[in-house]
Amino acid sequence: MRFAGRVSRGRIAEGSKSEREAVLIDLPQGRFILRRRDGNAFSDPELDRLVGSEVEGEGNVAGQTLIATEITAKKPG
Repeated sequence: MRFAGRVSRGRIAEGSKSEREAVLIDLPQGRFILRRRDGNAFSDPELDRLVGSEVEGEGNVAGQTLIATEITAKKPG
């Protein structure tokens, strides 16, 4: 699926053993954990650089995670 949204960082799974900070993306369908297909699930410097940016790309949703196969920052203007 094609997607476009804003990347942020936030706490997920609060109160559980899986609680952690994660890179998130806000889409019209809701907020999802953002991962790159070949990226590390817990720490991905490529996604860290996108925090605060508007992005677009392609990927698949699996539960509460959007697994991006392609992702680029939108150019301002």
